[in-house]
Amino acid sequence: MRLSDLRGRTVAVWGTGREGRAAVIAIAAHGPADLVAVDDSANFLSLPWEGPLAEAAPLVTGEAGFERLAAADVVVRSPGVPQTHPWLVELRRRGVTVTQGTALWMADHAARTVGVTGSKGKSTTSSLISHLLTAVGRPNVFGGNIGVPTLDLPESELYVLELSSYQCSDLTDSPRVAVVTALFPEHLDAHGGEREYYRDKLNLLAHGPETIVVNGADPRLAAELGDRPAVRAGHPDTTHVATGLDGTPWFHLGDQPLFPRAVLPLVGRHNEGNLCVALAVLDALGVDVVAGKDHLAVAVAEFQGLAHRLTEIADPSGLTFVDDTLATSPYAAMHAIDAYDGRPLTVIVGGTDRGLDYTPLAEHLAERELNVIGIPDSGARIVGALAGLPKVRTEVVDDLVDAVRLARQLTPAGGVVLLSPAAPSYGRFRNWEHRSEVFAEAVADTAGA
Repeated sequence: MRLSDLRGRTVAVWGTGREGRAAVIAIAAHGPADLVAVDDSANFLSLPWEGPLAEAAPLVTGEAGFERLAAADVVVRSPGVPQTHPWLVELRRRGVTVTQGTALWMADHAARTVGVTGSKGKSTTSSLISHLLTAVGRPNVFGGNIGVPTLDLPESELYVLELSSYQCSDLTDSPRVAVVTALFPEHLDAHGGEREYYRDKLNLLAHGPETIVVNGADPRLAAELGDRPAVRAGHPDTTHVATGLDGTPWFHLGDQPLFPRAVLPLVGRHNEGNLCVALAVLDALGVDVVAGKDHLAVAVAEFQGLAHRLTEIADPSGLTFVDDTLATSPYAAMHAIDAYDGRPLTVIVGGTDRGLDYTPLAEHLAERELNVIGIPDSGARIVGALAGLPKVRTEVVDDLVDAVRLARQLTPAGGVVLLSPAAPSYGRFRNWEHRSEVFAEAVADTAGA
């Protein structure tokens, strides 16, 4: 379904945050017969609804909102409306057509789009792709889940989008190059379960992309793909890391060395995988990666890691504090822990308890020696899952500031204190950005302690 297909139809836009506002503006320009905006009381992303927005689409709230949704020919929901929302379940039962702004946009732009999703790494990988394309003279517009709604994007010959599982779920067109960086259980409360989450995530691949590029080192992703044709970055026949002629790790394309691993300023094996995926995408788009390797090496060296993703904070004590507050699952925390393998390590975990299984984290730490400090709400349960591990010392504290203070006492000189919470932010914080701010302030305030 395209935006033009909404002409002369009754349309309800569900959600009044950035996505909903962008949808109303775009849909109104295509002449629907009737257009309303609906906001239910649980929508925490709401923004003031006034002026031209209110003129284009009157706002309906409360139970009357559901009545307008049910009466519409088409409901355009914001990504923040979960699949498990009772209204959405009922709308689907009644056969109401439900879509999203990203799906409407993709119908007109799929052939010019690289779409990137993944349970981990989608932000960094999509940013790398856009950055490297610009460096080799391929102008592009970058947007999607990373901050710019697709319906607000300007015209371009090429787009690079970061797409969440929520955005992928309603697509009926796949982008020209569909990319998946990793797959593990996430957002199960919003999707209804693990199988439903995988289904929604991999819907990105379900509608005939020209090329599929995936992280070939991800076992769950490999199992879900089966024998589906795809470029599997990390395998020897495509982009991968292997020992170079100088005896150090190098990025390669097939048997052709490109540049040393040391060029990439991001720590962790998972970031090596992210760059392998990005280079494979450039190759799929016709960029001569081997011929342009020197130019690409400069661009890779200039790439700035994204905020709150293994962001190191300088400290006069000699400790390295690391803000990885966007590690909101046990699998993301495992990647972060691996990034600092070989150094004394204290990890701060805990946040909203969504009932995730922390057994994989416990198995991952079975032979590791480190400290783990739990904070509310889920910190105590995570620490409980680690009980019995012989080399893991655990503590539970009341808040993040106390955790930082205790981490200073537990971590030897030259060690790392890692905020990798394995869960989203919890009620004492407005969001993950606020959690990051509190962490940075606590590091600064306890520096002399």
